[in-house]
Amino acid sequence: MKQIIVSLFILVAVFIAPITGKADIPMPCSSVLEPINSGFPNAKGAALVYKVKLTPSFPRTHISIHVTHLPSPSSFGDYDGFEGFAYIQNEISWRFKLYPTPEEDGPTWAGRIDIITADLTNSHIQVRLSNSKTGKLGPAVLTSSIHSCK
Repeated sequence: MKQIIVSLFILVAVFIAPITGKADIPMPCSSVLEPINSGFPNAKGAALVYKVKLTPSFPRTHISIHVTHLPSPSSFGDYDGFEGFAYIQNEISWRFKLYPTPEEDGPTWAGRIDIITADLTNSHIQVRLSNSKTGKLGPAVLTSSIHSCK
């Protein structure tokens, strides 16, 4: 009888625990955004992710991005800026404008979004090129997975 109970316990632990034991992303956390193209070794960014309670309703997830040493957006083609882009593959995405600061040797780009209600467990965060006149979103320049968030 004891062997049956022990065997049942082991089966429950093996098959049910992984379903209910889904790992949450620790918040607040930050993730380094790395360049996709190795031709830009100095281009780096950071994403800060945490919960905010800005209204009486439930908390939302905040993502802010800070990026330095990017080439001019126009050097990639018909683009005039960068946007933050967070997505969960085949589910949902969010995009938000990154604003340049006037600095010597190129601007620092930064922006944020505070309205995310989805679980970000399988999400990715990117910096993408954008054209503000056409609304066209271009390819990613920097990227990170939420799993690298610490």
